Amino acid sequence: MRCAVYERTGPAGDVLKIVDRPDPVPQAGEVLVRVRASGINPADVKRRAGWNGMAMQHPLVIPHCDGAGEIVSVGNGVDAARIGERVWLYNAQGGYGSAGRAFGTAAELVALPQDQAIPLPDELSFEAGACLGVPAMTAHRAVFADGPVEGLTVLVNGAAGAVGHFAVQLAAAGGARVIGTVSNARAAEHVRAAGAVEIIDRKSEKVAERVFEITDGAGVDRVIEVDFGANYALDIAVLKTNGTIASYSSTSAPTPQFPYYAFANKGANLRIVQGFAIPDAERRKGGAMIAALASRQRLFAAIAHSFSLDDIAKAHLAVERGGNLGNVVVIP
Repeated sequence: MRCAVYERTGPAGDVLKIVDRPDPVPQAGEVLVRVRASGINPADVKRRAGWNGMAMQHPLVIPHCDGAGEIVSVGNGVDAARIGERVWLYNAQGGYGSAGRAFGTAAELVALPQDQAIPLPDELSFEAGACLGVPAMTAHRAVFADGPVEGLTVLVNGAAGAVGHFAVQLAAAGGARVIGTVSNARAAEHVRAAGAVEIIDRKSEKVAERVFEITDGAGVDRVIEVDFGANYALDIAVLKTNGTIASYSSTSAPTPQFPYYAFANKGANLRIVQGFAIPDAERRKGGAMIAALASRQRLFAAIAHSFSLDDIAKAHLAVERGGNLGNVVVIP
């Protein structure tokens, strides 16, 4: 099979290369998937780059945790009826702080435990399926980990991003009033189409003032946060008493220091969401909700860029640059 690999961390153009490797063989409890699309997440790019001191945990790595394709064979203990099934894949490698598996989805074939290959609704393309593992599951966990959102007001910071865009759709489907922050007019239209009823341009508007205008001074019940270190002061300012801030990243400040009593005085709940550590039961709930919404054409994945496997370095650079209205995928 053809696949992308790296043997040291560093810039994408320097360390990523395309090679031929033996086809994987599914072991007991595993399925072999013909990968039709491989999703790239910031975590994949950070791991390859050696961000924040990350070291190689395997001599050779095939990158990417997410993907979608068809099951072409199965190992012992797996129902042969799954052969031919369209599936989306999650955590083909591993989370931060865990060596996990060396071989991800940036390949023509991947073998992984059958529970990590989930039926892909017919209404979603393979490219969309490759965006469900980290972005959609992280969004579902952030929105619903602290209970239903029906009748609540939810602020999604970074609403045009991969996770934020799913969070807007899921919160709106759950009956929430969604406010999204964006950085330009094009992103605003993208987020409005996803279901946000109010849009705030964080570059031209004072976000906290606008939130209080929109909510008649009440603030919001929940915040879905893309960068806790950058936004915690805003988040706690607009949060209602006993509200929740669900943060899934803090890239700008990996070791944030925040005013404890500003949070304590509101009885604020701070939930840290890690897409690689979602409980199985919650992942099943998320998958079921995604499938149900997709079947009613109420959920979609935005694809910003699609690259060939030969152009994987360009794909990684697209993720690093940011500002994408949608996800970046590679087609093996």
